[in-house]
Amino acid sequence: MTSPREWGGVVEWSRGTLDRWVWRGGEVVPYRQEPWAAPVNYGCLPGLLNPADGSDVDAVWLGEPLAVGTRLTLPPAGLLHLADGDHKVIFGSLEEHHGGDLLALLAWFGPEREARLLGPEDAEAWLAGLEQQSAAPGA
Repeated sequence: MTSPREWGGVVEWSRGTLDRWVWRGGEVVPYRQEPWAAPVNYGCLPGLLNPADGSDVDAVWLGEPLAVGTRLTLPPAGLLHLADGDHKVIFGSLEEHHGGDLLALLAWFGPEREARLLGPEDAEAWLAGLEQQSAAPGA
């Protein structure tokens, strides 16, 4: 049995805060202030593009607030699958944070986006497919 692949990400928006940052040019820079606080730590996997929006793949980290700019390399714990294809990769323990963080994450998206939680194998398969697309000639 092989160990799950780890993916590198960066936090752009700390749990419980209104100030949102964005990853640009190899650093996080101020973006905007949101009307609501982030229910989880939110960020991206730099360099891996999501074809749904043409931006870096979105990621969330469950648990205690992490400072903006924190870089983490972890295996995915799951995938927040959205009907529009703008999926979010979930990092952290699903069991430990199942009650609060996951319910808050699912509630963050309107019913039209049909948010549902998939497992780590689904996250791995989706990420591997994106990586193959970006490595393909002419992609």
